[in-house]
Amino acid sequence: MAQQDASQEHGGHAADGYGRPKEEGADFTHGIALYLEKVSVWFDSFRALNDLSLYIDEGELRCIIGPNGAGKTTLMDVITGKTRPTEGSAFFGQNYNLAKMTTEQIAEAGIGRKFQKPTVFENFTVMENLLLAAPRDKRVAKSLFSKLDPDAQLALDETLVQIRLQEFVGKQAGLLSHGQKQWLEIGMLLMQRPKLILLDEPVAGMTDAETERTAELCLELKKNHTLVVVEHDMSFIDTISEKVTVLAQGAILAEGTLAEVQANEDVIEKYLGR
Repeated sequence: MAQQDASQEHGGHAADGYGRPKEEGADFTHGIALYLEKVSVWFDSFRALNDLSLYIDEGELRCIIGPNGAGKTTLMDVITGKTRPTEGSAFFGQNYNLAKMTTEQIAEAGIGRKFQKPTVFENFTVMENLLLAAPRDKRVAKSLFSKLDPDAQLALDETLVQIRLQEFVGKQAGLLSHGQKQWLEIGMLLMQRPKLILLDEPVAGMTDAETERTAELCLELKKNHTLVVVEHDMSFIDTISEKVTVLAQGAILAEGTLAEVQANEDVIEKYLGR
């Protein structure tokens, strides 16, 4: 087991052999949603991640910052199965070995990711986008042209309220503002009922008002989800953050409150001072 002492400090890590998911979903018995232990990712001779260990508590909103090339995107890729660790282990709860799962299996296990650029279906309405994103086993997509079942209607109504797009439910997604498209994509994730949500630069390109609304949305989501937010906007980070992790050269440079990491000399030299 990688980094045994650190894992014990965080309440125990999923033991080797826990590759078979439980029917009830991710096991957060020890209060930890995500375990990354001594993870390295090599691309030829380049180390995108270098012996990185990261633990995210269930219900936490963790912010990840760092310069370009620090390894933030690779970190997200490892969590979602797009990239396999060259070394180390990655677990979702006690029972999901992310390194042995496909991207589809990881999404079904309860991890959702929103990329920086909105990827909505622009020719479809807000409602159609949300319904198309719902789990297939709920047969919601077939309900696009018929009456929704109660569960699907409840999920749709709750999501529309959260992303504040109720009045735009029949509007084509391509006609929404940039910020509204970002919220719609977050809504599409919510329709999948994820337990862990990864947001990659969610306020990039937004107006001040949209950024403020997105901060409110993140804090609302924290009530029912675990969030990992990668962002460069320090004002936004200041609004939503409790704990901040700073990456540099594929490793963790510092962790703490935003004020603590901003006062860290290594962070100032390698990130904020540039």
